[in-house]
Amino acid sequence: MSKTGQRVRKIIFITAILVLVYALWKKYSELEHSGWPDLSQARQDDRGPGVRPSAITDADESLLPRIQHTFDPSVDAQQDRIAAVKNAVQHSWTGYRKHAWLKDELAPASAGHRTTFSGWASTLIDSLDTLWLVGLHVEFEEAVTAVATIDFQTPSHLPINVFETTIRYLGGLIAAYEVSDSQYPVLLEKAIEVAEMLLGAFNTPSRMPVLLWNKIENEPVPGSAIMSELATLSLEFIKLSQLTGNTRYADAVQRITNCIHRQQMSTKIPGLLPTRVNARDCDLSNGMEFSLGAHVDSAYEYMIKTHQFVAGTKPEYKKMYERALAPIEKHLLYRPMIHTTADILLAGTVKISRQMPPELHAQTEHLSCFAGGMLALSSKLLSQPEDLETAKKLTKGCLWASSITPTGIMPENFHAIPCPEPDDCTWDEERWGMGMIQKNSFDEQPSDRKLGMSERVQLKSKRLRMPKGMTAFASREYKLRPELVESLFVLYRITGDEQWREEAWNLFQAIVNQTRTEHGFSNIEDVTAPGSRKLDKMESYWIAETLKYFYLVFSAPELMSVDEWVFNTEGHPFRLDHGRRKD
Repeated sequence: MSKTGQRVRKIIFITAILVLVYALWKKYSELEHSGWPDLSQARQDDRGPGVRPSAITDADESLLPRIQHTFDPSVDAQQDRIAAVKNAVQHSWTGYRKHAWLKDELAPASAGHRTTFSGWASTLIDSLDTLWLVGLHVEFEEAVTAVATIDFQTPSHLPINVFETTIRYLGGLIAAYEVSDSQYPVLLEKAIEVAEMLLGAFNTPSRMPVLLWNKIENEPVPGSAIMSELATLSLEFIKLSQLTGNTRYADAVQRITNCIHRQQMSTKIPGLLPTRVNARDCDLSNGMEFSLGAHVDSAYEYMIKTHQFVAGTKPEYKKMYERALAPIEKHLLYRPMIHTTADILLAGTVKISRQMPPELHAQTEHLSCFAGGMLALSSKLLSQPEDLETAKKLTKGCLWASSITPTGIMPENFHAIPCPEPDDCTWDEERWGMGMIQKNSFDEQPSDRKLGMSERVQLKSKRLRMPKGMTAFASREYKLRPELVESLFVLYRITGDEQWREEAWNLFQAIVNQTRTEHGFSNIEDVTAPGSRKLDKMESYWIAETLKYFYLVFSAPELMSVDEWVFNTEGHPFRLDHGRRKD
């Protein structure tokens, strides 16, 4: 055979191999990790055009227990309190409408605006479902008209944060469509537009998403990713598949779920998820920090909420959550030494060095206060009543951290002292003082060391405005956070105990008193200083979550029953399509 013929055969052989590889890759891309049934031919239910039944079965084993407390018919809305919350919503929205219309966030002290989430009017979309729930329907309809003009293909800047876009924009549009009983089809159309745009971030060889996406074709997945941003997409994409009958959305996030499910027991603390992971290679084994706060919080939240949302028909969500429960309690929760005998818990941070075992750092974030509500939900969904007691202790821990500051508001991030043993928690003034001194050495003056310990501690705590029980602040700010309010709402709906409503009212008054401005409500710099400087930022989640949960805890219990709705991590409610429950 001539050399030319040999070359031709080699070219044909190599071409055939490349075609085969491409075919296999395409097959993997389209089919691998699926498992969601085709909903495209599913019948429409009675809630209107475009609404599809969920992909669950009617088998008895798929039904979940009732979780909301059976309230006495005499329990009703607390009208004065919901009026106060509605007033706060109206004040916030008026400021946004006047000074930041179609911008992301209001600057409530300067009457300006901020661009924080791609410039697609995040506060407007985040607020839609709350506007409807509190009865501001004229404002809602004006906002829906504005939504129709937003082009989700054109961000104001890059990269696009896939997580934030999913929970705020996609979640907000879906929830607004559902709470308004599907009367505004443009909301679902725009939700589809957002999701189709986001699917481009999944267009990678492994089909794992680029979480900070520059809208570049075949953009590589970075080797380091934030855990919560990777693992907090399931509710929104699955819900959109239910509403449209298109399984592409649910299938996209299923690949992430499969990755976490496979890797969860291979982390440095098996069962726990690290704050940062290698999303490119689906490798969770090298993360060295664990917590219930920033960068991982909602990853756990979505395990149990997605289990509820699909009524147990995707067993991996329940399995992952159950794997995490014991190590969360063992490694991340601690009883702080406080000045009273109250039995409370806080969530800390565990760090691992290469030669040392896991070490608890008693540093607690406001973000971790969601855990009380999460454990309360799972205690009912998984029939584990002991977790309800843990949920109460965690929520009381966050209430304690609020009550001991001069403003009545919990700081963003603080340090405490863990008790030697859960049952050995006697207050030790000297131990607290030494902890405060060690954490705040920058504040030490030569004259301080000449004082007796009692006087030295008293002087230092006064100078630092340090409440008894806390030893240092990583941040004294309050960022209009909703996490504690969410836990109060969930605990009230699950237990029926009016104490949670009273705690919520005290907290609402404290927050409004310290954060209100002429044009809205603002983050504040220092919860230990009443009248603290306003940081000129009204978070889009303020109306979406914080005020919504306040409104719901004071409303009649049948409004947004936790047996009928699941809330995403931005406070957006998604209707459960399965109506029956075990008694």
